[in-house]
Amino acid sequence: MSTEIPLSERIEAILLIVDEPLGLVALAAAVGSPVPAVRQTLETLVDDYDGNGTGPRRGFELREVGGGWRLYVREELDPLVAAFVGGQAPARLSQAALETLAVIAYKQPVTRSQVASIRAVNVDSVVRTLLARGLITELFADSETGAINYGTTDALLQHLGINSLDELPPISPLLDDGADGFDEGTIR
Repeated sequence: MSTEIPLSERIEAILLIVDEPLGLVALAAAVGSPVPAVRQTLETLVDDYDGNGTGPRRGFELREVGGGWRLYVREELDPLVAAFVGGQAPARLSQAALETLAVIAYKQPVTRSQVASIRAVNVDSVVRTLLARGLITELFADSETGAINYGTTDALLQHLGINSLDELPPISPLLDDGADGFDEGTIR
């Protein structure tokens, strides 16, 4: 970490990318500076963003919430941001991604090769897309083969508007039970 870059810029860079509030000690470790210096810089940034310094008040603020620090949109700008986000076209998943996601949701934990076998196509790029969108996650690596097992995330549940995978519709009524074509163990 280059200490030639001002501490305030290093702190801002980290705070721009965090999804959850970051504690003071973790933030100090991330920027490679002592906790007292980071605390002082945070106070200066709060004043600066609030317009108490030489610059204007910003449309965002720096708040300490839940034992950590994070940048937030100012409350009075929430309606503007909500309208903007709501007006954006939702990113759609391809048919291949939806099929792969369904296999993972119903069969998890499941490996990439198991999904590929079920779908009878290569699913590498689709799995990468689903991982990048946060809809699936790597659960664990198989101790014997080293294969990564995948499962769904809470983000998928939120997108589907359900609380758990138990609320997914049963899949068995949609599938052939395989009984047709068999007569007393003989294939017709």
